[in-house]
Amino acid sequence: MDISLCTITFRHHLISLDQIADWAQRTGFQGVEIWAAHARNLPAEDGRDADWLAQYGLRVPMISDYLPLDQPDLMAEKIDTTLRHAARWKTQNIRTFAGKAGSAATGREQRAGMTAALRGACQRVAEQGCELLIETHPGTLADTLASTCQLIDEVDHPALGVNFDALHVWEGGDDPVQARRVLAPKIGNYHFKNIAQRSMLPVFAPANIYDAAGSRAGIVPLLQGEMDYAPLIAEIAEAPACNISLEWFGGDVFAALKTDLHTIRSRLDKAPPHPLSQTTSDPQHVPLL
Repeated sequence: MDISLCTITFRHHLISLDQIADWAQRTGFQGVEIWAAHARNLPAEDGRDADWLAQYGLRVPMISDYLPLDQPDLMAEKIDTTLRHAARWKTQNIRTFAGKAGSAATGREQRAGMTAALRGACQRVAEQGCELLIETHPGTLADTLASTCQLIDEVDHPALGVNFDALHVWEGGDDPVQARRVLAPKIGNYHFKNIAQRSMLPVFAPANIYDAAGSRAGIVPLLQGEMDYAPLIAEIAEAPACNISLEWFGGDVFAALKTDLHTIRSRLDKAPPHPLSQTTSDPQHVPLL
């Protein structure tokens, strides 16, 4: 099992990708999930790519983007640009959101249009050997397990997958463990984060979380929040291969990421090994599942 940090964590920091990669390697991460805004602003000629990152023992599990599914005139160009970023960083996964309205607020015709747009996007990324991962998230058609499953059936394309944001699954009223079991064949990546109290979930609203002056109240380490991550971590420990991205939006970035990384590794180390797991002889690393 690989655990990655997200460059979106450093959206308001004056820090280079070199510094992030160096710290990630020394701390014990296996990957760096690249926010599309950062991917677009890393000059292609600077020599930083998947091979450069591999020198740190790191890979890119996913490019986190926001495709304009409701703007057909912009879609093709945006997808092609994102595919170039994916090729540069040698990742097959491209994250997007399933629209800008929740399932209960989306009419049949509007949903059909979004489904068609997703199917077309899937076809385009599949031609380059990539997958499109829709994120489980409020205010989208993947805001509940039922709607997410319906959307997968409606799009009906093998290149459509899921970025399983556990907190938002819980926010939508579903049990993350049960939802994970249902969606497992389609899950290409996990996002982990937590909140002190359910009533504080609005802190993750885009208008707030992307604002440098926005509130960070309630954002806490994984095992200090209201959502109980222990059952989900134990469940994922049985998976022979997956990637968890720690999506931290709070302060004290380095200490928080290090704490959550070690928390997950400790939990995984205590879990019964999967029969297909392999261990490493490197004494500096916890055996990977």
